[in-house]
Amino acid sequence: MNGKFKLYLGDCLEVMRGMLSDGSVDLTVTSPPYDNLRTYNGTLNDWAPEKWQAIIRELFRVTKDGGVVVWIVGDATINGSETGTSFRQALYAMECGFNLHDTMIWCKPNPIPRTHNRYEQAFEYMFIFSKGKPATWSPVKVPSKMAGKPRTGTMQHDASGVRAAKHKGGVVAALKVPGNVWLAAGESKTSHPAPFPEKLARDHILSWSNPGDVVLDPFLGSGTTGKMALLEGRRFIGIEREPNYFDIAQNRIQREFDGEGS
Repeated sequence: MNGKFKLYLGDCLEVMRGMLSDGSVDLTVTSPPYDNLRTYNGTLNDWAPEKWQAIIRELFRVTKDGGVVVWIVGDATINGSETGTSFRQALYAMECGFNLHDTMIWCKPNPIPRTHNRYEQAFEYMFIFSKGKPATWSPVKVPSKMAGKPRTGTMQHDASGVRAAKHKGGVVAALKVPGNVWLAAGESKTSHPAPFPEKLARDHILSWSNPGDVVLDPFLGSGTTGKMALLEGRRFIGIEREPNYFDIAQNRIQREFDGEGS
């Protein structure tokens, strides 16, 4: 524990209720369990709708006005059908008062091959829930392929039906805002069964928060969100219920805080 980060070993619902005050978090970046696909050494046996609904309600309570929750999820396939739990969670978050600000996709270039009668599962949803209009929007930009070339404008019909170029003039900027499908390979450097990429966490942290803001991950796992939050000058709160993963995350984040990296 110190002024830059706080880590809690325990159930995230109990910790949030007991330790986090209303409107105390600027940004949450997290990847919750998916339909009991991951049992986390047998510690996860209660991922029922009542559980994730209560967690989403708590996230709404602790999120500041203008704050954002990045909810990275997928669905299990049971009896030949995807469950659709991810969509239910997004709709429930809206019932709780969140805006569904964006539905983004994490596209994986290296999906785990499986033997089944469907295409490989190569993506996960990244739902961007906002409590009102996001207070921060700092897009991570990418190079423009047409940088420096004259803008030709777009062809549109005016009120009289005449087709003409609009917004003509100037040159294409060097950088542009990318699309909402992000390509990122999965991480393989930790002992956690499903770590998400450091770049994915970093880009969301840069997009939706400012230096000094409080970033939360209620499903801490191997500590990726915490590491990247500290690297980018944010404060961090992490919660993990599985002792082995908590130790991994604690050591990783402490090394980052001490300046040793990981």
